[in-house]
Amino acid sequence: MQAIIETLEQSGLRVLRDEPLALHTSFRVGGPVQAMVFPESEEQLIQAITLLQTADITPLLIGNGSNILANDAPIARIAIKTQDGVSRLERLDENTIYASAGTRLARLATFARDEALTGLEFAHGIPGTLGGAVFMNAGAYGGEMAGVVRRVHYLDSNLTRQVAEHDTCAFAYRHSRFMDTKELILGADLTLTSDDPNEIGARMTELAEKRRTSQPLDLPSGGSTFKRPKTGYAAAMIDQAGLKGYTVGGAQVSEKHAGFVVNRGNATCADVLAVMAHVQEVVFAQTGVHLEPEVEFVT
Repeated sequence: MQAIIETLEQSGLRVLRDEPLALHTSFRVGGPVQAMVFPESEEQLIQAITLLQTADITPLLIGNGSNILANDAPIARIAIKTQDGVSRLERLDENTIYASAGTRLARLATFARDEALTGLEFAHGIPGTLGGAVFMNAGAYGGEMAGVVRRVHYLDSNLTRQVAEHDTCAFAYRHSRFMDTKELILGADLTLTSDDPNEIGARMTELAEKRRTSQPLDLPSGGSTFKRPKTGYAAAMIDQAGLKGYTVGGAQVSEKHAGFVVNRGNATCADVLAVMAHVQEVVFAQTGVHLEPEVEFVT
């Protein structure tokens, strides 16, 4: 592992050793990875992935880390952080935008508004990047990435650039085919609709206000902790179970929105997992519904 880290450093890539994941996840939880690479373009991203694959190492890809719960102990992996560095934005034609994997969704939605294109208002408040949003088909307020993605640009297992058309992406609720393969998302073409920028901006402001009043945006979290069950809503079930405010260590079921587990300031991964396990146990006992985590675990 040390040899490949030295190779990454000597190749001109920016590399930080023993970098705490807590600095790169929205939960503000996570121990150090052996190294973190910060590519500054899609070309550097491919360069880093190629070097690692040559050494038979699968990297941990991170955008904004907004859907990650990482172990507290040192993590024997090399991470690649795409946010901001891998963030090319380009208008391709009248209704199409290309965005690289590390483009923050807020920046993408603002770019679309400035280009008088509607369809991404729902994404403005999601604290993630394009790559992660496509990977898990992120959504909010009735919109989701599957509704705007025309095609996805990715690297296949042979590190060859490929393009997946929308119909081949297997989009479903919080799912895409990229969750089941070793294909690595480089970017996506998004199909939008022309509209007045002022009206687009007004809708973005309205949704931002809804988030501000209903979600615990003042505390670190991984967003919605559990997926929506087949019937009902996770937050309502947790609330009805009387679990708002349930706390273990520094982790707590938000008193503002029961669908969020938040970091009160010193939460560990173990704290968060304990809260989640208790919520699952109580909700199952009361409703027979097993809540499935929406956050991804890194160990």
